[in-house]
Amino acid sequence: MVSGSTLSLSLSLYLSFFSLFSQSDDKVSLEVYYESLCPDSANFIVNYLPQIFEKNLISIVDLKLYPWGNTKLRPNATFVCQHGAYECLLDTVEACAIDIWPELSKHFTFIYCIEDLVHQHKYKEWESCFEKLDLDPEPINQCYTSEYGKKLELQYAAETDALQPPHKFVPWVVVNGEPLYDDIENFISYICEAYKGSEAPQSCAQVSNVRQVKAKPKHSVCNMEREMSTWEKVRSTITSWMHQINLGGAI
Repeated sequence: MVSGSTLSLSLSLYLSFFSLFSQSDDKVSLEVYYESLCPDSANFIVNYLPQIFEKNLISIVDLKLYPWGNTKLRPNATFVCQHGAYECLLDTVEACAIDIWPELSKHFTFIYCIEDLVHQHKYKEWESCFEKLDLDPEPINQCYTSEYGKKLELQYAAETDALQPPHKFVPWVVVNGEPLYDDIENFISYICEAYKGSEAPQSCAQVSNVRQVKAKPKHSVCNMEREMSTWEKVRSTITSWMHQINLGGAI
């Protein structure tokens, strides 16, 4: 059985490896607007988003995360999160991580670690991610407990509110400026369709054609009935990644 600590470290090593080979002038923009304690958001980040690494698409993708979601901004610049005060804390922590560690290999693995704990209903153990990933907690602690952390969240509030068309639910996934609405599980197809460069990964030849996107008039925000992949599948995927870069012995 692979430990959560080993999995997080494996993902971090994999991302670091691919960051060396991910330069492209024709990258597809992939934006994920979410909130930390939304079950659907955690599900997408843990069980779907890693496909861009599994399918070797990171070289053509510019991934950006926006931890704000359905949070409501009050006139006095305070905010109320959909899932309570703890969500506000974790949204700010994740915003701080993106700011402090702009490298995808650092902030995504940290956010992935937190969202995996959310997925397991263990989100109050989020600080264990520092040890799992061998990260210094002090910069994050200073950020999320200060006005700077609040400033970062207000920035994400403005960027989320500026979406056109406006987001209707979370996670709200946007590929090259086009929202996927309810078809986020097929986001890989949209990435491949949007890529216009000359070095499309082989996996793009294997995906099905993009289906027509239509907004559904009613969508249950953070719908917990959406089918979720198993954690065992993620374990298997990350183990496979590590074997591909000849680091299988670390698993």
